[in-house]
Amino acid sequence: MIIDGKQAAAELRKQLSVQVDQLQQEKNIIPGLTVILVGEDPASEVYVRNKVRQTRELGMNSNEIRLPADTGEAELLARLEQLNRDSEVHGILVQLPLPAHIDEARILAAIDPQKDVDGFHALNSGRLFNGSGDALVPCTPQGCVILAKRHLGNDLNGKHAVVIGRSNIVGKPVAILLLQENCTVTIAHSRTENLAGLCRQADILVAAVGRPHFVRGDWIKPGATVIDVGINRIADAGGKSRLVGDVDYQAAVEVAGAITPVPGGVGPMTIACLLKNTLAAARRYG
Repeated sequence: MIIDGKQAAAELRKQLSVQVDQLQQEKNIIPGLTVILVGEDPASEVYVRNKVRQTRELGMNSNEIRLPADTGEAELLARLEQLNRDSEVHGILVQLPLPAHIDEARILAAIDPQKDVDGFHALNSGRLFNGSGDALVPCTPQGCVILAKRHLGNDLNGKHAVVIGRSNIVGKPVAILLLQENCTVTIAHSRTENLAGLCRQADILVAAVGRPHFVRGDWIKPGATVIDVGINRIADAGGKSRLVGDVDYQAAVEVAGAITPVPGGVGPMTIACLLKNTLAAARRYG
């Protein structure tokens, strides 16, 4: 089974659209998302454009703030403070990566946790770790769990999940979410001893290590559900570039019970879950 992230995201957006209409009718609140882009990174521009378009398609308010690459940290912090005080802005997202002269951690910490729709603020991380139901959860990990459930169903009790990657953005939060689903979770990384053997034990394998084709087909337990978070651009034989995941897809598809493609897997779900978080933030405001 190929787990179609585009279809899953479309279904989630359809549900959210109904809920956005209900919130407007019942409380006269239109969820509002503001995205800040500093600099002109081509990949970031594509991501921001897709986020803005999909936000508006759901009937939400969307605002995009573009700042030059030489914008000072103090100016960016001042912008965030304005947005924190703006009652019509329910979600704030600062597109990463930021230019090198700006302290990324300081910027993320300056966002109001109630508007932190990326789920990167330390308060939301703590709430997630403690199992608090009011955490805004990072979008990609949310999407990973939703896609796993498309194949395995809502009951993940007792599944052995192996997460390759330990970042604060994907690896750690997806491990916590899988724990909350009563999985037995192992967090691994590129330096884990006998990584291949560990992966072969996984009922659910989440690859988020950031290396193209890092996970080989013979690492995968027959019938396992493979969630490939990687987005790596490599050159093909003709000299053109293409996107591939962290998993050797052609080899893995012969072994896995289900797998997410790259592109078209986790990526679309990330944006859909961002919209889900924005709606959740707006509901709290009301």
